[in-house]
Amino acid sequence: MGGEGAETGAMLAGRFGADAVGTDSGGGEWARPTVDVPADRWVAALSTARDELGYDFFDWLSAVDEGADGFRVVAHVWSVAGRRGLLLRTLVPADAPVLASVVDVYPGAGWHERETHEMFGVGFAGNPDLAPLLLPDGFEGHPLRKDFVLAARVVKAWPGAKEPGGEHGKRAPMRPPGVPAPDEWPAPRPGTEPDSTGTLPPGASGAARPGASGAAEPPSGEGE
Repeated sequence: MGGEGAETGAMLAGRFGADAVGTDSGGGEWARPTVDVPADRWVAALSTARDELGYDFFDWLSAVDEGADGFRVVAHVWSVAGRRGLLLRTLVPADAPVLASVVDVYPGAGWHERETHEMFGVGFAGNPDLAPLLLPDGFEGHPLRKDFVLAARVVKAWPGAKEPGGEHGKRAPMRPPGVPAPDEWPAPRPGTEPDSTGTLPPGASGAARPGASGAAEPPSGEGE
């Protein structure tokens, strides 16, 4: 069904404007026609999917961190009568990740936009409620961004790579993926630096910075 999906995607692209590009999502028999549209055509594209193509059910919306290219926002909509799905995608810049909300087209998109805002930091202009949904009060950062440092990788020893010819499976120490080197960490804001025991001040959150030796002390309550 992959080829059929690609052909359908290419065929549908013409319904979304001259700048739309149709492809195949992959996945064999589960493939979906996929259409990429410019960010300024996002709301119009979802409206076309609902009103002209019969995709009356909003399934989900999320994002992918594409690094310097920005954030790719993806929505999956479904035709209940036709039992077929469609993926719509767009790209917003990394330095200004804001996209128009589609809650006026699909009210069910509100929760998904809220979660995507929380996890990726993508703003949805026109969404009336982008308050935190899943993370605890006071949490800082967006956990699904690729530059978000995972605290568990900072406070726990990383196994490292096996040394060629090493005895008894000895491994060379290495920095965990996604954890900056000690001299690359951004300067902490005042009042957020852990003390000598690794305990964060009240109200502070996030991973402890590595000490001079390169090893990190665990935040209070972690690594115990």
